[in-house]
Amino acid sequence: MDQEDRIALFLDYENLALGVRDHHGGRPFDFRPIADALAERGRVVVRRAYADWSYFDEDRRMLTRSHVELIEIPQRMGFSRKNAADIKMAVDAVELAFERGYISTFVICTGDSDFTPLVHKLRELNKRVIGVGVEKSTSALLPPACDEFLYYDRLEGVDVPPPAARRVRPNRSGGPTVAEPPPEPVVETAPGEEESPRDVDTLAVLLVQTVAGMQGSGGGEVTASGLKRALLRKDPTFSESDYGFRTFGELLRHLAASNVVELAAGPAKGDPEVSLPERGDREVAFGLLRSVVVDLADEAGAVALSGLKDQLRRARPDFSEKKLGYRSFLQFCKAAATGGVVELRWSPDDGDYLLTPQPS
Repeated sequence: MDQEDRIALFLDYENLALGVRDHHGGRPFDFRPIADALAERGRVVVRRAYADWSYFDEDRRMLTRSHVELIEIPQRMGFSRKNAADIKMAVDAVELAFERGYISTFVICTGDSDFTPLVHKLRELNKRVIGVGVEKSTSALLPPACDEFLYYDRLEGVDVPPPAARRVRPNRSGGPTVAEPPPEPVVETAPGEEESPRDVDTLAVLLVQTVAGMQGSGGGEVTASGLKRALLRKDPTFSESDYGFRTFGELLRHLAASNVVELAAGPAKGDPEVSLPERGDREVAFGLLRSVVVDLADEAGAVALSGLKDQLRRARPDFSEKKLGYRSFLQFCKAAATGGVVELRWSPDDGDYLLTPQPS
């Protein structure tokens, strides 16, 4: 139990409930998906919800059954009531951060950007902050401020209603009434179909860049848990489930099978070490670069860097230096030069880098 994260949960209930009502076809807010998501992340020791509960009388029982403490904000005026709830919630969160040092994670359930300073202060106090909000009513300023941000709409157990069919449109010309066509049905893409691999390829580029950066920073071995934390720092809304994987480990195994990364036993069971292939695809890519440079070399035996990447893609359409861990094509060429595959030099006359093939 000592290794579990202790979590304090704060709900800006009016923001959540109205966001769900407005964007989920009038459906009521359900606390259970949030509780289940937090149960996977640690032990929730504080649960508080802030609202004028005379407006949410039916929700009281649902929250009470889930052991949520209801904080009453009885002001009658709209903006006054909202501001009072926000201030009380922020003060309580900061007070708890100072008084309960064992609480390591604060969950702020709201989409209101007014809570961004609170998030910054909690992180300044060395607390991990998870945000939860309804996607269409969450300010764009809030998710990047958090360590992790969960969209309520994407949580397991949340039933998002399909788009409503369009209403009947009267015919102004006096003819019969014409019904507008309903929206196209949403068809789920099965694994292996065209759309899914494209998404995973985009994710693979981000993951490879992150691993390469962590290795280059000299921080030692890269573990799966450390990699997941780094991805969340880059994009707090990241979730492997958005790409069709149940766990982060399942995603890594998929990428390892595609030779994007390599997995080895890590310091703890279930937390493998992640690295980039040192040979294999990189050596093939270096060989491709050299062969293209040989074919395109002018009388001086040199090829300009500009346009060279397009030539590589003509020879191998799936070529991408980012999948190999390089942030740019120039960095890839510099690595090839360091490996003795080509010679790379800057030409002031041409205003470009020139590549010359090295003897094989």
